[in-house]
Amino acid sequence: MTTHEDKPLRSVDADTPRSLTDESGEHGHTGRDPDSGRVDADEVPTRGSQFRRRGIYLLPNLITTAALFAGFYAIIASMNGDFIAASLAIFVAMALDTADGRVARWTNTESAFGAEYDSLSDMVAFGVAPALVAFSWGVSNLGQLGWVATFVYMACAALRLARFNTKGDSTSFTGLASPSAAAIIACCVLVWQTYGGGSPSVFAAAVMGVITATTGLLMVSNFKYYSPKHINFKERIPFVTLVLIVMGFSVLLVDPPTVLLTLSTGYALSGPVQYLWRRSKKRT
Repeated sequence: MTTHEDKPLRSVDADTPRSLTDESGEHGHTGRDPDSGRVDADEVPTRGSQFRRRGIYLLPNLITTAALFAGFYAIIASMNGDFIAASLAIFVAMALDTADGRVARWTNTESAFGAEYDSLSDMVAFGVAPALVAFSWGVSNLGQLGWVATFVYMACAALRLARFNTKGDSTSFTGLASPSAAAIIACCVLVWQTYGGGSPSVFAAAVMGVITATTGLLMVSNFKYYSPKHINFKERIPFVTLVLIVMGFSVLLVDPPTVLLTLSTGYALSGPVQYLWRRSKKRT
């Protein structure tokens, strides 16, 4: 149903009789001086007032704000040396980032504002936060090389989000998605802290620096990755699929940091592996 705010503004002709209906479809005052035929500016709604009345959708943007806060908390926790809390905060941001888009689609509250706000939240939670977590954890021991490695990751995350906003992805991602890249950084730090690695050595910091820069470059690569965004949770599935899901959760609970690191690394390598597989098939 078309509302008053959705209709375009139009001028009122001085010859229009006052008995005609106004923009809202109701009889009444037309906002016109009966003597001069001029429109009263106080009676005609402006585009700014229309925007103020429309506002923004609360629920999906509230979830996006929570994801933004999780990314900010990861930064603060890493600066205070609490790397386990920082890594877990990145995973919380991943869960919230998945939820806000689905909630917007399910409740039909998608908007251009929400899309832009979500992109800015992703930049903080999956671009800035993982880079600072890795740097504070031990990459800073590499000096200038540590700055370069973490900056490469952060810049690639920004480029990845900008490319996604302009081109978009449908059934597959072009380049590693920024939440998946952030999961690799968080898992590496979480595994080290969980098993009492202590203060990282220069060699461990160098390995982490290579992982950070390589993960960033995968985000801006042209490798194709499977996109889980179009999984339909309402369709029927075979019973054995539910059994496999239960088994997957059981394996995850045995050693969550190691299993999550294995899964995230396997997903990151799936793009190059698929590319090499296609190249080999073409040659043969």
